[in-house]
Amino acid sequence: MNPSEPHGFNAPFNMATIKQVINEAVERVRMPTPVRLRDLIRHIRAARTAAEERAVVNKECALIRACFREDDSLWRCRNLAKLLYIHMLGYPAHFGQLECLKLIASPRFTDKRIGYLGAMLLLDERQDVHLLITNSLKNDLNSTTQFVVGLALCTLGAIASPEMARDLASEIDRLARSPNAYIRKKAALCAFRVVRKVPESIEIFLPATRSLLTEKNHGVLITGVTLITEMCEKSPDTLAHFKKLVPNLVRILKNLILAGYSPEHDVSGVSDPFLQVKILRLLRILGRGDPETSEAMNDVLAQVATNTETTKNVGNTILYETVLSIMDIQSESGLRVLAINILGRFLLNNDKNIRYVALNTLLKTSAKDLSAVQRHRSTILECLKDPDVSIRRRAMELCVALVNHSNVRSMITELLLFVERSPEPEFKSVCSSHIMHCADKFSPDNKWRLETLLRVIVAAGNNVRDDVVSSTIQLISDSPRELQASITADFWRELCVDKIDRQPLVQVAMWSLGEYGDIMLYDSEFASKLTEEEILDVYQRMLWAPQNNIVTKQYALLSLVKLSTRFKSALQRINRMVEQFGSHLHIEMQQRGVEFTALFSQYDHLRPSLLERMPPIPNTKPKMDEMGGDSPEMESLVIDQVVEQQDSSNALLLLLGTSTAETAILPDTNINSIENNQDLLDLLGGLDGPSLNNVDIPKAPIHKPSMTVFEKDNLKINFEVEQTIDGGYEILMTAYNFSNNQTLDNFVLQAAVPKTFVLKMQPASSTQLPPTGEITQVISIKNPTNVSTS
Repeated sequence: MNPSEPHGFNAPFNMATIKQVINEAVERVRMPTPVRLRDLIRHIRAARTAAEERAVVNKECALIRACFREDDSLWRCRNLAKLLYIHMLGYPAHFGQLECLKLIASPRFTDKRIGYLGAMLLLDERQDVHLLITNSLKNDLNSTTQFVVGLALCTLGAIASPEMARDLASEIDRLARSPNAYIRKKAALCAFRVVRKVPESIEIFLPATRSLLTEKNHGVLITGVTLITEMCEKSPDTLAHFKKLVPNLVRILKNLILAGYSPEHDVSGVSDPFLQVKILRLLRILGRGDPETSEAMNDVLAQVATNTETTKNVGNTILYETVLSIMDIQSESGLRVLAINILGRFLLNNDKNIRYVALNTLLKTSAKDLSAVQRHRSTILECLKDPDVSIRRRAMELCVALVNHSNVRSMITELLLFVERSPEPEFKSVCSSHIMHCADKFSPDNKWRLETLLRVIVAAGNNVRDDVVSSTIQLISDSPRELQASITADFWRELCVDKIDRQPLVQVAMWSLGEYGDIMLYDSEFASKLTEEEILDVYQRMLWAPQNNIVTKQYALLSLVKLSTRFKSALQRINRMVEQFGSHLHIEMQQRGVEFTALFSQYDHLRPSLLERMPPIPNTKPKMDEMGGDSPEMESLVIDQVVEQQDSSNALLLLLGTSTAETAILPDTNINSIENNQDLLDLLGGLDGPSLNNVDIPKAPIHKPSMTVFEKDNLKINFEVEQTIDGGYEILMTAYNFSNNQTLDNFVLQAAVPKTFVLKMQPASSTQLPPTGEITQVISIKNPTNVSTS
């Protein structure tokens, strides 16, 4: 060919190309071809042990590092793909970060695709390397290929730091106005991520976002609704701005409901359920706390609730979002009833997940429209028998929320049956706590309340709260004489049914028999049917039963000693039974045995006075709540009550020769009538054996004022502290959610105590704290070493 021709041979260019081809051929010969990704996956899956898998991965990582080190551009894409798979298995792959940047800078789309994928997996805003990618992103955002622009937008939304988001926000806004629907959709999603990370960028995207609602492409429309939802949640001003667009949203939703069959958007007979759910969620945010805006969407919500098919999960999903929207906005009462009826139908569904969602939502809405939820009470009670444990838990919590003065008897009966049937100990504990709370709050009279407490103690066994024993004792002591005899007889019947393994039941029964056993034996239905010897046979069994713990045996022994002043002809047998504990292996029981024996032998003339019937134990807790905790008025009231109830004890002190009775009745702030009896025993310190400090009837609980331990971000946590009979503390934690629209999920309270104490936390009443709702939890702190807690 003539070199003078215009289209002649370009020697330098062709020589360079030939040299490059030759070099690449030499590289292929010199470097072995890396295994393909599918072959690596096959080798890893073929490994029989974790050690074999690690060996395969380490060998491949070494080969990949060698290729990276020699700057092998030919196989970089394949090596990085394998490295990403290794990273997904949990092995370190940080050495491939710079290779991602090299692939992103490549002009080929296949290289960019792997490079951007690697950047999203291996890079994040905490690493400085990701800053090097900014220029590549900006260049690709201006690319003429829509798929390259899409890759850049996805990567920017995934790994952008606040600084990078601010730098490229204008580029995202420009692309959100692009005539290409694919690019507009990707830009809207990227803007959503940027707004979540940098809320002040809302103003940049605001003009372009409004135009997204006029889109006919459903993909762009759903991303636009998602972006508007995030903006409204981040900025109250933006929320007010978009309330003007409620008619547009209503029109779009109505068109979706009334639209005919569209194969492009149809899912199980429902037209684009994903878009419907997004619009319903946005309407819920826009209508919250705004009656005028809520009024504009009432009709379309009613149409969705009545026209949506319920035979498929797709329809149930839309109905669920509709119910949430109706209950969250200022909707009409008839619409709220319709929403709760939909949840009632959900409870009859065979799908466990739908039943659980219905119970969970009814629990949240019960605070707003309890009367409508009450209509489905029978269906909710049936859920207590569900084999699924999570459904039973939610049904139990909802049943407790439905208890009021009018239905307390029937609801408590059902909850007691639930406790008896439930095999899970945590259910027994939580439900028994709920029942006690409802009985305290709604009981029609003391007789029913005591009978309920008895049934709780029998049904829950050892799984009841630790303060049940003390509160039941307080209630019995403050009851009329006829009721004391009746409830003591009821406890006696339960003891005779061989329920010795239930410690709370035995403790309360022993205390009641020690105080009112004579009334039951001589003045009740048991007169002429029961003898003193039969009662003492039961005491013999309780005191020596290996199932009973030491605290229960202490109750029984003290109760037995008290019966010595109430029974007429069993004094000698009681004395012999008490003497046996003088050599008991447990030091506390041995001390009591020695001191009580001395009381029978050397100080028998003081025994009737020391073991007289206890006066009514005052229940100071409600009064403290009414008067505001530890106010001076409350302290004065408690002192006056204690002084008034201790007249008989003071008279005994005067007979014993004390210089002044006042020293025994001047209490501390939290003192009660039972603690004053301790001073009587201190006068008998000359008895042979240890001190009588612990001889008297177990102390009644000492209630301490309520205190606020945490209050921030609409969450308030209160502690009500109560000292137990064994020197420990019971803390009733109550958490309040003052927010009107935010539910706190996975609520967990954590606590710690010094090593000398023992901490036991009962399960909380719920793990979800609904708006304006509350959660309770009981915390027990034991003091086994008797370290001072003052």
